[in-house]
Amino acid sequence: MKDGRGGLMIQLVAPDGTLREDERAPLDVTPKLCLDLLRDMVLARRFDEEALALQRQGELGLWLMSLGQEAAQVGSVRALAPGDYVFPSYREHAAARCRGVGAAELLAQWRGVMHGGWDPARYRFHIYSLVLGTQALHATGYAVGVKLDGADEVVLAYFGDGASSQGDVSEALNWAAVAGAPVIFFCQNNQWAISTGASRQMAAPLHRRAEGFGLQAHLVDGNDVLAVHAITAKAADSVRRGGPPVFVEATTYRMAGHSTSDDPRRYRSDDEVEAWRERDPIARLERLVRARDWADAAFFDSLKAEAEDVAADTRAACSSLPDPPAEAIFQYALHEETDLLREQRKWLEAYHSSFAAQ
Repeated sequence: MKDGRGGLMIQLVAPDGTLREDERAPLDVTPKLCLDLLRDMVLARRFDEEALALQRQGELGLWLMSLGQEAAQVGSVRALAPGDYVFPSYREHAAARCRGVGAAELLAQWRGVMHGGWDPARYRFHIYSLVLGTQALHATGYAVGVKLDGADEVVLAYFGDGASSQGDVSEALNWAAVAGAPVIFFCQNNQWAISTGASRQMAAPLHRRAEGFGLQAHLVDGNDVLAVHAITAKAADSVRRGGPPVFVEATTYRMAGHSTSDDPRRYRSDDEVEAWRERDPIARLERLVRARDWADAAFFDSLKAEAEDVAADTRAACSSLPDPPAEAIFQYALHEETDLLREQRKWLEAYHSSFAAQ
């Protein structure tokens, strides 16, 4: 499959559900693998949809959907070992769920009750990075440490095409290559950096740019969960064996706006969105599963019911998040409390107490 700019893209499942082989991305395709990946994607999308509804109801301050990018995230994160460490950007909800991060933990930051939401060490999944591209440098530094320690660990950093235009990412690619760091840079090229299209961001494909830094690079259909899974597994194996860092460009599409504060209708056409809707990652894998009779009606009924349970749990998790006391802002301003900070904290505490006394 051509990527539209002359590159030969890795694809194992066509949009119509046809399964093919590609010697660049070998994969033992089993019914269990397909059903497990399908389940991950369906449940992640239902969580994402419910979070959007919560934001529209005023329960979350902001939300950035992963709609349309489930295959890129699920396929890649499921190819890693449990001990491998992941550095996400801010819309890797499907990947986070695969790592076990709960609904309340994922929603906390967007409800404004925490700066993070979960313990990165517990899930081997770092907190979200909202400063564009910074996670690529974090991942590189961490990966250099892994190499120095001689640990059997692979590091994966997610970022988008927009972040690739930031200096941080170029620096990370360069230093990772020079140091031979055990890191995979996984770029979800979703075609839009907010309202700036990919054609206006770069004159050369991202995976070609990565090769210039000295990385191994792959171009994969990011809406094909099996292809993503296969190429990420291959990359992880290569890096784990001491090979150079790897760059994966997964071509996908951000079906929703950049965030709930964005109106994508102002900069992209309905025809473009509809064309990508035909490449929906969940529908594609479901076509394969149904064509091969790998699941019956009971499976799909059960999955639908489980998805509604996820929605209900998401609503409950959101409402269960307690508002932090106002004084909590002083706990994270500085590592050690200064005299001035202590004075300000005590003033605020006294101010709040004055209301209680009336």
